[in-house]
Amino acid sequence: MSDPIDLSFADALISDAATERYPNRMSRFGRLVGRWNVHSRRMDEATGNWHESDFVWVVGFILDGKAVQDVALTPTDGGFETIATAVRVYDRDMGAWRVSYFEPERGEYAHLVATAHKRDGIRQDGTRNDGLLIRWNFSKITDHSYQWESFVSEDEGTTWVLNEHNEGIRVS
Repeated sequence: MSDPIDLSFADALISDAATERYPNRMSRFGRLVGRWNVHSRRMDEATGNWHESDFVWVVGFILDGKAVQDVALTPTDGGFETIATAVRVYDRDMGAWRVSYFEPERGEYAHLVATAHKRDGIRQDGTRNDGLLIRWNFSKITDHSYQWESFVSEDEGTTWVLNEHNEGIRVS
């Protein structure tokens, strides 16, 4: 066994695979592990105008395979800038996933609970930092692609408004 003092932060955090304790549950988000090219359409909630952009989404196992973390990267002249991250941890006691999302540049932070949704999807329900309810849905997940949509509710969940739609294509 190596001395933990000699480990880099990345070596201590990143795992090669899901934990063997509950591999079926880890597959919920584990099937997204890899690198994805993503095309995004996002609504500016102040104006109602839609904006399109592209980013790279990198997903991997962390915490000895007991969690999944992703980072969103946008290209810059010098390479890439990390713009957001989400950590998804399976809570055995709750029987669901806890999700925490951080996007400092936009001042967006959210906490959600994720469960299976329909035959091939994942639903994440929670609250963003302005107190509004949000719902994030992964759907049409295959080995090569997925769709993701973000909804927000200003009336405590009576109605939902689509404010982002992403389509990802696996690179690796």
